Amino acid sequence: MPLSPLATSFPATQGVLGAEPLAPFPDPHRHDPELERFLHDASSQLCRWLGSASATSPLPGLSVLPAVEPEPTGLTPDRLLADLQLVMEGAYNPGHPGAIAHLDPPPLAASVAADLICAGLNNNLLAEELSPSLSRLERSLCGWLAERLGLPAGAGGVAASGGSLSNLMALVVARHHRGLLERRDAVVVASEEAHVSLAKALVVMGLPPSALVAVPTDAGGRLDAAALDLVLSDLERAGRPVIAVVATAGTTVRGAVDPLPEVATLCRRHGHWLHVDGAIGAVFALAPAHAGRVEGLGLADSLTVNPQKLLGITKTSSLLLLARPALLLDTFHTGLPYMELSWGGGHGGETGLQGTRPAEILKLWLGLRQLGETGIAALIQGAIERRRHLERLLCPLADLELVQGSLHLLAFRPAGLSPEVSERWSQDTRQALLARQLMLSRPLYRGHHHLKAVLGNPHTAQAELAAVAEVVGRSLPSP
Repeated sequence: MPLSPLATSFPATQGVLGAEPLAPFPDPHRHDPELERFLHDASSQLCRWLGSASATSPLPGLSVLPAVEPEPTGLTPDRLLADLQLVMEGAYNPGHPGAIAHLDPPPLAASVAADLICAGLNNNLLAEELSPSLSRLERSLCGWLAERLGLPAGAGGVAASGGSLSNLMALVVARHHRGLLERRDAVVVASEEAHVSLAKALVVMGLPPSALVAVPTDAGGRLDAAALDLVLSDLERAGRPVIAVVATAGTTVRGAVDPLPEVATLCRRHGHWLHVDGAIGAVFALAPAHAGRVEGLGLADSLTVNPQKLLGITKTSSLLLLARPALLLDTFHTGLPYMELSWGGGHGGETGLQGTRPAEILKLWLGLRQLGETGIAALIQGAIERRRHLERLLCPLADLELVQGSLHLLAFRPAGLSPEVSERWSQDTRQALLARQLMLSRPLYRGHHHLKAVLGNPHTAQAELAAVAEVVGRSLPSP
């Protein structure tokens, strides 16, 4: 058949290293061996990078920047792969056993494959006719997860590109449902250790910074329920409407979990919407042995979950789940007049802020299928065991103050130092750790810099944790 003008506008050129010419788009009429070879070579390149993770540092020695502008003619496969290799060499390495700085575990194998298939399918969850099976898969998996996390029968939700977007959509739904769209004096109530995404959400919602009312936390970093009761009573007396109370299941620095049952009781008593930011901790409810760490998730009106932070689902993987998922359509419905009518209960573009969306649900679904119930439980159990082990190693160190919650995060600093000395200690000790190919983060928490370990990396062994304790022990000021 004759070539279209689009096809002929991409001339094939032979690579200097003998690479076969690569058509710009997959041929819809035949199996494309050149594309197969290119994807195979790219996969091999990735596998070599993943398989050499321990030979380098978690943090590369330099940041690289390849040429960014297109050349007059398109590159051949060998040059495309060379460009990719350059970027890979300058990338952060989450698979390194010493990568325990952030909530970014190595990628799950099935999730990597699903990401490739997702890109190849190029379906769009904007509307059902653009992703008929994947739209149904998203609804079904969200419903299953919602019930597994304790939400009532009929609960469900939508995938989103990150926990910040999930939190924003939850607050928009709550504001719409409570009829507060026109109230500029409306507030959101959360603990003083709630995630920064809430402040960003207020900006997007057109509310001033003062609309975020902070509630004190206890010594363990958990929202103080008695203080919350007082705050809500004061707001009622002042006539200030509350969009939502936000409880956190896993704070960013120490992994503290707010007292969800008590907060839920107060929300019911005062008549407020309860959103739980479970981006870090909600997945613990999937393991029966650890579900008690996040007791009360199912009492939420809305819940943010980020499987990417512990289960290894490739980025991004966040969900907003609601006890009444129909409120998503009530809030974001526009009619999509340029699309055919939905046959499954609402187009994906009308159940959230995002219109065009890739089928990110595919990598979550396939990743969970790979893990199974026992694999999910093993990942969670392993993270807790690593945190406990590091805690046992650090506890004997004199004058080291440990900061933690009930999850897999552990932060620490020398006690009794000024903020300035704490900052210098954290900088110097982090560099000493990096010299041993151990990467911890350096958060500012309650006026002092700490070092923080996130123990979700399944490749981290006791040897790495012992090395962390050794370096930290040598770093402590002499008595």
